[in-house]
Amino acid sequence: MREEAGIVTRTTGPDEGRAVGVTTSGPATNRPTPETSPPAVSRARRRSVFHPFVWSPAVVVLLVLAVAWSAVADAHPYLLPRLGEVGAALTGDPALFLTNAWATLGIALVGVGVGAGSAFLLALLMSEIPVVRRAVMPFAVVLNVTPVVAITPALVVAFGFGMTPKVVVTAIITFFPVLINVATGLRSVPVPVLHVFRTLHASRWEVLLRLRIPNSLPYTLAALRVVLPLSLVGAVVAEFVAAGSSGGLGTMIRNSASTARLDHVYAGVACLAAMGVLLLALVTLAERRLLFWHESRRSTRA
Repeated sequence: MREEAGIVTRTTGPDEGRAVGVTTSGPATNRPTPETSPPAVSRARRRSVFHPFVWSPAVVVLLVLAVAWSAVADAHPYLLPRLGEVGAALTGDPALFLTNAWATLGIALVGVGVGAGSAFLLALLMSEIPVVRRAVMPFAVVLNVTPVVAITPALVVAFGFGMTPKVVVTAIITFFPVLINVATGLRSVPVPVLHVFRTLHASRWEVLLRLRIPNSLPYTLAALRVVLPLSLVGAVVAEFVAAGSSGGLGTMIRNSASTARLDHVYAGVACLAAMGVLLLALVTLAERRLLFWHESRRSTRA
């Protein structure tokens, strides 16, 4: 037998050089590898955000929506402003929208910090002390199903007309999704891995830090993908309802609607949508950086 270029051939008689189950038509280096094969190249191109396969469907839908918007705005100008008017409102006084957007974003981020932070700590206690879970979870469910708009005036009476009631409303809205996701992630530890930690006589603190919290990270980031854009909704709702609001996109939209300035109303809505997309993109980027080890990321790259 003879081995040449990674191919085993049989050297018997006139059939010398014939491969056993492998052809010898060319060197092995000329054969396409999985990394350079056309299907792999096609998948790599599709994964690129700059490839038309990725962005062209969204662009087509956006153009269709723009055409439909323009048709409705031309036929019923009292229902929808023209897109040019919305753009003129944004570019005519950008400082107005930036100032109010910053005020709303500040309320949203502080509310997420309070709500998500307290939910994460409470989920840790619930995972380690079962009686805490049985005591707290019913009240968390009641808080989640309570219409937050109904209690906002009472929060204004309790905390005044400043930033505090708006932060409390945003924290209430973002609290329950983080609590449920983190608690689920802390409990969904693979049993074989947990047995390995117990075999190694790991302490309860080591199991929490090295196993349960890393295992809950995908659930936590998934919750943040929901609650960060949702925090803007909470901030705007608080600005709508809270009396005495002097800043924020919610207050600006409410005042513009009362004076029938639809261009400013939809310009404020466009700012909120852009802020929500930006927050979602930041969480997605953090997820890609932090969850490179997780099977969900490996399946995405496959």
